[in-house]
Amino acid sequence: MMALCGWWLIHFLVFTSCSAHDFFTSIGHMTDLLFTEKDLVTSLKDYIRAEESKLEQIKKWADKLDVLSAAATQDPEGFLGHPVNAFKLMKRLNTEWGELESLVLTDVSDVFISNLTIQRQYFPNDDDQTGAAKALMRLQDTYQLDTNAISTGELPGSSSTSSAWSTLTVDDCYDLGKVAYSEADYYHTELWMAQALRQLDQGEPSRAVDAATVLDYLSYSVYQQGELERALEFTKRLLDLDPTHQRANGNLKYFEYQLAKQKKVEKVEEKEEETKVRQRRESKDDYLTERKKYEQLCRGQGIKLTPRRQSRLFCRYYDNNRHPRYVIGPVKQEDEWDSPHIVRYHNIVSEKDMEKVKELAKPRLRRATISNPVTGVLETAHYRISKSAWLGAYEHPVVDKINQLIEDVTGLNVKTAEDLQVANYGLGGQYEPHFDFGRKDEPDAFEELGTGNRIATWLLYMTDVQAGGATVFTDIGAAVKPKKGTAVFWYNLYPSGEGDYRTRHAACPVLLGNKWVSNKWIHERGQEFRRRCGLNETD
Repeated sequence: MMALCGWWLIHFLVFTSCSAHDFFTSIGHMTDLLFTEKDLVTSLKDYIRAEESKLEQIKKWADKLDVLSAAATQDPEGFLGHPVNAFKLMKRLNTEWGELESLVLTDVSDVFISNLTIQRQYFPNDDDQTGAAKALMRLQDTYQLDTNAISTGELPGSSSTSSAWSTLTVDDCYDLGKVAYSEADYYHTELWMAQALRQLDQGEPSRAVDAATVLDYLSYSVYQQGELERALEFTKRLLDLDPTHQRANGNLKYFEYQLAKQKKVEKVEEKEEETKVRQRRESKDDYLTERKKYEQLCRGQGIKLTPRRQSRLFCRYYDNNRHPRYVIGPVKQEDEWDSPHIVRYHNIVSEKDMEKVKELAKPRLRRATISNPVTGVLETAHYRISKSAWLGAYEHPVVDKINQLIEDVTGLNVKTAEDLQVANYGLGGQYEPHFDFGRKDEPDAFEELGTGNRIATWLLYMTDVQAGGATVFTDIGAAVKPKKGTAVFWYNLYPSGEGDYRTRHAACPVLLGNKWVSNKWIHERGQEFRRRCGLNETD
């Protein structure tokens, strides 16, 4: 047991030396937590066996004495008249009961508590739990999922086998609602408290919450959204369960007063509102915010590739102008989009090489950051949920091999490119719409590198993703799905060196599965004879 404890300590020192919190931002790091929990369960079962063994000894002692004392007390004097019985009574009371006391007081939980204490300091914290809850709500909004589908684990792309282990209890739904409430997000508070109430009404037991508590949250959250009638309805139901509820009694009078006042005002404003609605319809404002476009594309909606344009997309065997490496064995190239031209290379990196890249990156994964456009300081952001690591060509032959592959396939010089960035997305992992290149309003972008702007992007998918996780281009309405072993390539700049704003793109939240990618950002310097400059923006 102590040897096992020592192994755990070493395991955790290694694990924590390469990771901080923000566990929820990387599935790769969260997998370590599963093995940690498995080890804890093993330790807990060892403790249970030790307790059972102790109790079994005490039980045998008690059973033996029960029979003995029952017989002895029927004729105490006759029993003690036998010298052996008298001696054994003295011995039991003087020695054996003391030994039993020591056995009862023996704490066999020491090893388990020690292991748990060591490991708890490296567990996810409140921020991780809050981040995970927000991620679930982000998936709910992006993919338009109802709370019951999430609670039963029946997500798009999931199997019935996995769904059986992936259900939310009443307490889980209540906790999600409380996270939303703490963020003053009354929309999601209502959704998850209503789900908790449904499950309670269906007879599901709860160890931490009752219907009255849930109804209290529900009435307030719908009131905050301006739904007085529903707030009143939930308050009345709460008072049916607990007529003495002080806050509910106060709210009842307040809601009734506000509702009566609202109805008087509504009569006056009804005609004005009808006019406003008609005007809104007549304006036919079809403009969608970028956020809505982004979420639509993530769901596979709003793609703007017409059949005519689709007919101009082809698959081909590509040898990059008879490059010596690909004359005999050309690569498979597929057009994903016509303008800007986005291509995908199939089976471009082997399974073995991708696994090696993940192995090299995993110990060095850190929460991905963005550059603050005002201060230029690197910082974490809610719209980039992933962890990343950077791998230099000198670190392992497989990294150098991939760099050479990129140069051979694209025809661009990678000596001035950035190191290979490996990213692993977490729960609801995403990267909202952004540009890879530096804009005119960012004069210092990449200045410290001294290699110019990012001319092109190479994006290698190192896992399949069961659902979600697409790369979408919000300006042009394109969506590229992850496919293991394929790489997507596009130019961020026109030949003139001007930025191509059509390349604004995003990584959709991962709904189901684990997403590993690696990026290579290729810079302008060194491309003078590889991609000649144009005279104007569109050349």
